[in-house]
Formats: sequence, structure tokens, C-alpha cells
Amino acid sequence: MPDTNAAPVLDKEQLRDLVADVLDLDVAEVTDDAHFTEELDVDSLMALEITVRLEKEYGVDLSEPELAAITSLRGTYELLDRKLRANR
Repeated sequence: MPDTNAAPVLDKEQLRDLVADVLDLDVAEVTDDAHFTEELDVDSLMALEITVRLEKEYGVDLSEPELAAITSLRGTYELLDRKLRANR
């Protein structure tokens, strides 16, 4: 029987799909290092929506300073990876 309390697995391509879906962009546009606000035109409402989806999908709470540090897919992945490892 699978462990229903297991931490969600962090998959970068799944994360890329989630961000692309929220931003209504083609997945190819969400490169690892594309800057969310400067290159992908993420505004504060989009950033909030990404945050809500990440918290729900991965079962984490993101603080204001952590959110400010999320500027790319790579940064988002690294932050989530640290938080999920800490919760194990």
C-alpha cells in the first residue's frame, strides 16, 4: 500500500509545466534561467498565483523573503527542493 504521507516528488519538468500553465506560456519559453519578471512579464498577481499553486501542489509554506528570491525556474526548483528535503 503506498505511503499517502510521503512528500511530493519534485520533478523539474512538472514544475516547468505548472509555471507555464499559470503564465499561459509555451513550456519552451520557461527556461531554467528565464527571469520571471524581466523576461516572462510576471506581475504581482501572477506571482501570487504561482505561489498558491506551489504551496498547494507541494505542501509547503513560502515566506515573503523566500518569494522575493524566486526569480527563475531554477531558483524555484532549488527552493522547493530544500523545503521538501527539510520536511522529510
